Amino acid sequence: MKRRVLVALTGALAVVLAGCGGGGDSAVPPAGGGAASSPDLFADAPQAPADAILPGSTMEKIKQRGKLVVAEALDAPLLSQQNPSNPDEVTGFDADLAKLLAVYILGKPEVEIVPPATETREALLANGTVDVVFNTYTITEERAQQVDFAGPYFSSGLAVAVKSDNTDIKGIDDLAGKTVIVGANTPAVTAVPEKQPTANVVQFGTDPQAVTALLQGRGDAYVQDLTLLASNAKANPQLKVVGNPFTTEPYGIGLKHGDADFKKFVNDWLTKIQDGGQWATVWENSLGTVVDAEAPTPPAIGSVPGS
Repeated sequence: MKRRVLVALTGALAVVLAGCGGGGDSAVPPAGGGAASSPDLFADAPQAPADAILPGSTMEKIKQRGKLVVAEALDAPLLSQQNPSNPDEVTGFDADLAKLLAVYILGKPEVEIVPPATETREALLANGTVDVVFNTYTITEERAQQVDFAGPYFSSGLAVAVKSDNTDIKGIDDLAGKTVIVGANTPAVTAVPEKQPTANVVQFGTDPQAVTALLQGRGDAYVQDLTLLASNAKANPQLKVVGNPFTTEPYGIGLKHGDADFKKFVNDWLTKIQDGGQWATVWENSLGTVVDAEAPTPPAIGSVPGS
């Protein structure tokens, strides 16, 4: 479907994948996008009942406008990746969830994208430039003083990657006595020894160095945030992600602060796509294409401080 891509007037030319590592932000190198969005996904998606579009509400304004305006990256593999040969096509986990929310409000996946810089997300919501933020936006109590969060809609966190021909390691439980590669100054430095005290932890300064070391056999596994490992796996067929995250990094949908009606509306929508299977389908078509595990159970809505 046609997608309007609005280049943000905020100077956000460098888009980063945000929210990794205890609420910090981590850049992801460009790679191939996920599977193309399925038209059936949107054709069968739930739509809001008429009485849910309250008079004078954000929902009504979006419906009258005829499009949902979303702060969303354009270069986050498997999350929201612009197709270089077709700039109107943006696919991935966050991108398809945003389309599903548009279908819920408008009856069609009509989305306009404003690429955010990490430091501009709160401002984009506060000044009304965007309706929502789908940008691996980690929920924190500090951020919740400036924006509202629907969700969480996904729980990322530290996960395990191995060479694609490795059939012995299925996740963190199999790393006892193994040589485990981690990024220097990342949460994995302390999280791996806490989970597996007998693991031999080897640190590398950058993500590319860590991936190279794994592929060269200088370690049995690489532990890093799931979304970054998924990006690496998409770019490197010799690498795969095994199991689901063993730490918690809750991602929320950013909303304008104080808009209680819209927050309830979006949370109601999340519940419907989780129960209806659309959430799992989006995961399977994106992050699930490189993760050797079944679709995880979505986190409970309102389950973390700040949500």
